[in-house]
Amino acid sequence: MSALKSLYLKLPIPLQQAACSMEGWRIRHNRYTRSFRAALQKAEERAFWSKERITNYRDERMQRFVKHCAETVPYYKRLFREIGITPDDIRTLEDLQVLPILTKQDVKDNYAELLSEAVPKSQRVSFHTSGTTGSGLHFATTRASLDEQWASVWRFRRSHGIQLGMWCGYFAGRFVVPLEQNKPPFWRINYPGRQIIFSGAHMSEDNLGDYIAELNKRRPPYLQGYPSMLTLLAAYMVETGKYLDYPVKWVVTNSENLLPYQAALLEQAFGARPIQRYAMSEAAASASECVCGRLHIDEDMAATEIVPAPDGFGYRVLGSAFTNLALPLLRYDVGDLATISDGTCPCGRPGRILASIDGRKDDYIILPNGARLGGWVDLIFQDMAHVREAQVYQQKIDEIILRVAPAATYTQQDEMTLLRLAQKRVGDDVDVRIEYLDRLERAPNGKLRCVVSEIKEGQLESVV
Repeated sequence: MSALKSLYLKLPIPLQQAACSMEGWRIRHNRYTRSFRAALQKAEERAFWSKERITNYRDERMQRFVKHCAETVPYYKRLFREIGITPDDIRTLEDLQVLPILTKQDVKDNYAELLSEAVPKSQRVSFHTSGTTGSGLHFATTRASLDEQWASVWRFRRSHGIQLGMWCGYFAGRFVVPLEQNKPPFWRINYPGRQIIFSGAHMSEDNLGDYIAELNKRRPPYLQGYPSMLTLLAAYMVETGKYLDYPVKWVVTNSENLLPYQAALLEQAFGARPIQRYAMSEAAASASECVCGRLHIDEDMAATEIVPAPDGFGYRVLGSAFTNLALPLLRYDVGDLATISDGTCPCGRPGRILASIDGRKDDYIILPNGARLGGWVDLIFQDMAHVREAQVYQQKIDEIILRVAPAATYTQQDEMTLLRLAQKRVGDDVDVRIEYLDRLERAPNGKLRCVVSEIKEGQLESVV
């Protein structure tokens, strides 16, 4: 923990509130600039271009980006020379396959060599990504890149009617309330940013009534945050009948995969169908949900590939974000699995459609025969209206544990159904048991992992 963060947590609540607003003012002043508004205007103009026009635009930007990498980035200078190719060999999205995939570990090991010589240190903006295992990544970008990234975010929000300056109830991994605090307020107010920042660490059943009271007091028209946190509040509302006394217009989820059972619970509690935007801190790829409920790849921000995983386990997402010229990454493996759709959408947006985000590539369990099983948590829990939170945990090759935070309405019939569905998925060679908890443990960044397996690839040979 930084010294500044440690100092903040020791301040009395009024000074913490003031500090949140000061930081909110700083962010607003730096983020929503004239250059951001120009980028937003251009991004919205591209929103309904034809498929041919957006594809040509993407490929032209990608060509310039590849040239920038080959000419100004030491890592790629060497790579292009070793492979024996030039930037002219890469003209379309498909041509990127001549390049190797770049992993998170590659970036860590070669960070200095991946920095562009054309972007001086004075023009770089540094930040740190979060990780579900606590292993984040140091990153550099530019002001122009941030303008484009936030333009893409607000293009998505504005397409659904959300406008700059609207109040938002924010539920994510912001540690703004000391863990030892045991009385409300379990939130802090960012007045310049129009945010009520709710603490995820204090969302116990004893405290959730206070969260509802604060929402009713402030009445923010939209809520945003991790699906797992919003679902905790939604489940409490449905269980207790303590609903909000005003209509929430939008529920926006991000940072975690929105599972079908979560979406159904959120709509039941808040009366608004949740919408989502797929992205990551590295901004290597993104997709935005349209008014018809489909996720469209933001083709104008990155060259996004959905390619078969080398082990045959699903399709992984690779991104080449041509907005970031400071730390340009080609074919960066973002660590997610997704399925592409060949369908079209009546909304008129040109981006390819993602049929589903299938979770992290490490969200799987290993069966005794060596097979890996992933993307199935939602199938087990999709009809479980009496489950507040759920996670699959594996420590032994022949056993899985369903970690369940049950609602008050949870019954023995629900338990039998869960065991039956899970056993059907894993087969008779794996024991299934349920572990009941009041609340599931979060990762260091506040996110909830759907699947946690302690079985490592190196252990597999000894047990199969």
